[in-house]
Amino acid sequence: MTTPLSAPAPAGGVDGARLPLRPELAAEVPYGAPQLDVPVRLNVNENPYAPSEAVVATIARHVADAARGLNRYPDRDFAALRGDLADYLALESGVRVAPEQVWAANGSNEVMLHLLQAFGGPGRTALSFAPTYSMYPEYARDTHTRWVTGRRASDFTLDVDHAVATIEEVAPSVILLASPNNPTGTALPLATVEAVLEAAARVQVPDAPVRDGRRAGAVVVVDEAYAEFRRPGTPSALELLGAHPHLAVSRTMSKAFAAAGLRLGYLAAATDLVDALRVVRLPYHLSAVTQAAARGALEHHEDLRAQVRGLRDERDALVAWLREQHVGGRPLQVADSDANFVLFGTFDDRHAVWQGLLDRGVLIRETGPDGWLRVSVGTPEENAAFRAAFGEVVTGGAAAPEKED
Repeated sequence: MTTPLSAPAPAGGVDGARLPLRPELAAEVPYGAPQLDVPVRLNVNENPYAPSEAVVATIARHVADAARGLNRYPDRDFAALRGDLADYLALESGVRVAPEQVWAANGSNEVMLHLLQAFGGPGRTALSFAPTYSMYPEYARDTHTRWVTGRRASDFTLDVDHAVATIEEVAPSVILLASPNNPTGTALPLATVEAVLEAAARVQVPDAPVRDGRRAGAVVVVDEAYAEFRRPGTPSALELLGAHPHLAVSRTMSKAFAAAGLRLGYLAAATDLVDALRVVRLPYHLSAVTQAAARGALEHHEDLRAQVRGLRDERDALVAWLREQHVGGRPLQVADSDANFVLFGTFDDRHAVWQGLLDRGVLIRETGPDGWLRVSVGTPEENAAFRAAFGEVVTGGAAAPEKED
């Protein structure tokens, strides 16, 4: 039996009959994947490894120091944390940015909301290409920004000609590109990102300021929440920052840093773009405790990056194993992944497969295009439990044994 970790959302959406609720929210339900107390949770792309005792001790020391000054407001521009994040990005990607080019908030969700608050709004359009992260349209909704999606190809790559044509047709003020993409795990080549940036620069956002006889172009956001998991040789869009002042590259500490509970997301961009986000952020939006905990975790980036390498190996092994499986006489389709999850299908009744896994104590995610499922990469033991349960659900018996090296 599964036990909820938190109260479920109301099935019929928000009841605003007695309240002056905005009409477009009347049928909405709060966002959130199922939180169930089951032995193996592989549904929300968490890092399966808890912070080490060394990491815990460092964070505790930083937080204790911050606690001694909790009678004062925190540094609202968190200069020390921005410097630490800039140093980390230089080590991780080889791209050096100034601390003033870094912004952070309570998870990359709040970073994205800041971007839509600053560059979206009534009369403006945000554009992305589906399937992609399901929260993007909610950021648009919450900022009264029109939401438009183009399409991805059947292999979940982004067709450059289609992307450019859609940008020219829609004239968005914000373009959201996830790389690696959630839920597919697909990373974007830099040439594709550059083509989007060039098309975005040609756009004239209808109500944008006029300079040198033309209106400003669109902001392009490359969401790299899973960037640390990308395969060797897969570049980061950070490499394009110097030449593109309308580019923002967002990251998070939730995944690679095993800090989903910390709620710390950040981005790198030109200083002017970052300064625009400072206008819309709430005062003191990052608590002193959050800043301290994040700085403590960053001190251990080398150990955490080594852990990520192990998760990448587990992911690649899981992709290979899934591609050996058959459903109804057909081999599974498995998307190439540069993230810490794998999208696989297709199933005539994916919910039945999801439920069968849940009945065996394994929780994955029913998301993405019809017929597909997504599984997060867990520990070797959790991955083995998933394989065993999947074999029972799909074949009615034990899963195919793994090949010996």
